[in-house]
Amino acid sequence: MITEVLAAALADALSELGIDVAPSEIHMERPAQREHGDWSSNVALVMSKQAGRNPRELAAELLTVLESTSVDQIQRAEVAGPGFVNFHLSPQWLHDVLMEVISQGEDGYARSTIGDGQSINLEFVSANPTGPLHAGGGRWGAYGDSLARIFRRCGYQTFTEYYVNDRGLQTELFGDSLLAHRDGTDLPEDGYAGEYVAEWASEMPDDANPVAWGCERALAEVQQSLASMNVTFDHWASEKALVDSGAMESTIDALRAGGWVDEHEGATWLRTSDFGDEKDRVLLKSDGEPTYFVPDIAYHNQKFERGNLVIDVLGADHHGYVPRMSAALQMLGHQASSYEAIIGQNVTLVQSGKEIKLSKRTGTMVEVRDLIEAVGPDVARFAYLLQSIDTRQTIDLDMFSSQANENPVYYVQYAYARIASVGREANNRGVTRSAFNETDLALLMHHRELELLRTLSSLPETVEIAARDRSPHKISTWIREFAAAFHGFYHDCPVLRSDVEPDLQQARLWLVESARIGFSIGLELLGLTAPEEM
Repeated sequence: MITEVLAAALADALSELGIDVAPSEIHMERPAQREHGDWSSNVALVMSKQAGRNPRELAAELLTVLESTSVDQIQRAEVAGPGFVNFHLSPQWLHDVLMEVISQGEDGYARSTIGDGQSINLEFVSANPTGPLHAGGGRWGAYGDSLARIFRRCGYQTFTEYYVNDRGLQTELFGDSLLAHRDGTDLPEDGYAGEYVAEWASEMPDDANPVAWGCERALAEVQQSLASMNVTFDHWASEKALVDSGAMESTIDALRAGGWVDEHEGATWLRTSDFGDEKDRVLLKSDGEPTYFVPDIAYHNQKFERGNLVIDVLGADHHGYVPRMSAALQMLGHQASSYEAIIGQNVTLVQSGKEIKLSKRTGTMVEVRDLIEAVGPDVARFAYLLQSIDTRQTIDLDMFSSQANENPVYYVQYAYARIASVGREANNRGVTRSAFNETDLALLMHHRELELLRTLSSLPETVEIAARDRSPHKISTWIREFAAAFHGFYHDCPVLRSDVEPDLQQARLWLVESARIGFSIGLELLGLTAPEEM
């Protein structure tokens, strides 16, 4: 990788100045502004104290040494700011990137090993099976599924699951509501209303257990909505099955054995405050009934059988949940660093400048299916992935329904469709790509060609950053930038026009193929389709 080449060059230059540092210890990053170069290092700032020099002075000395070396990829270097060394690279570097993309292909390019040897259990959505999935749940579904794809590309063994809360007060209330709708009786207090409850009640067999049947019916609806957005799970965990297995009792026994349980005020308490929780938590109420916290602890403890890092994607109202769960898991012998929670924020849908507040079916919330029906599953999924999960999101249905460049989904998918059109046109004209090793990549010197390759070169590090920061939206940002670069290339650099020299045409055909590979990787990580025509 070019970063390794640059780090080695800096390490050699430092060595000549009497400063020993391993190339692996030299940090490289892309400058925020393109005019500041392709890559930058803060090594002069980091090593200035050891070198006994001012950072800018040390950076200037490094440049003097670098100028006497012959690193083909470096066109020029400069000192910037308080002592950064900025590198402007030659086109050869980008031609090497093209070679790397073509040689590694979709399976190999932008694939990382940072996760080798680590396993992740990733739980997301886990909405109660008492009705359709709301718009926020759809966001967590798209986020979690894309994050899992990114983890897997980085070498993590990733196991995804959905926790089905198929027991407890809410499911009992839901079952009673179904019965009331079916039999024409009054709804229970705080019962479930909405068209969907009446509709499902009319489908329920007379001999069905309303709780079990209702949960299964609701779960089928949720699964259908998620599957339409290409969101699936490796495992659907049942709370009822967990409780029936005796896991709650064994978990309480383990907490007692650890000395973390107290009895007072007629209830059984867990001393979560010992681990930073704001207060202790009740495990068993005065009547001996376990709180919801108990099966949750048992469930999370079991999840470590399916991953050495457990990650929850939770709703916006779960901030208080995290410290108490972390405390309980530490009491059971797990490291604090082995449990992680990501809090997602809610979604607002807007149409014609006005917020959509209610679904016609539920009367209480906006369903994810409302969004899918309005814009389509691909668009819905991409819309969810455009922003960081920890920010509130507004989705404008008018914009996302349009067939225009303002619609980011259309803009990206249209770029891929253009690539496919180049392939079809080449076939129609009887033009085939020459052998790659016979192609003169040095002909690719137009700034549009180089910018396309420059953007493509950033995909491997973007994937790693997205995994590290749990941020699929960074892939969304990258693919939009890549689409812009490709549209610019497509407009300014004709591939099959008759006045294009044959050797240049061949180089551009391979450049288009590298773009196809980049788009295929990015779209797969986002869980989006790659349309051949639009």
